[in-house]
Amino acid sequence: MNRKLIRTTLSDVKAQVREIHEARERMGGNTQRGGDRAMPQRLPTRQPPVQVRKRMPPPAETNAEIYYYKKQIDAHTPMVIVLQDGEEIEGTIEWYDRGALKVNRKTAPNLLVLRHNIKYMYKGDERSDTAVDTDVSS
Repeated sequence: MNRKLIRTTLSDVKAQVREIHEARERMGGNTQRGGDRAMPQRLPTRQPPVQVRKRMPPPAETNAEIYYYKKQIDAHTPMVIVLQDGEEIEGTIEWYDRGALKVNRKTAPNLLVLRHNIKYMYKGDERSDTAVDTDVSS
């Protein structure tokens, strides 16, 4: 198939400008005259609206908590889990779920702790075993 490239020439562009100018005069449009030659007014061009990139909200899940649990499970780190009522549970985390942790304990039965009951947790070796006695006996 033989295709021919069509290019506009200067004479074609001038003819189009002349046609636009004549159409405006027929419709009663205003043209500006400068010297002896009539120049057509420029048509307003529509510019596409500028797209404003909205800032993406941070992800709801950063996976930091999952990474922390996985690290403590793999290392069998002794953990202290403090519940909402202040009770402390010591043991290693065997597995975790969206709503619960299974805690293995050496001296007591294993527990399944619901995560909404957990106030906070920390590593067992970070516990301060040196309690200061506030009771002074004479």
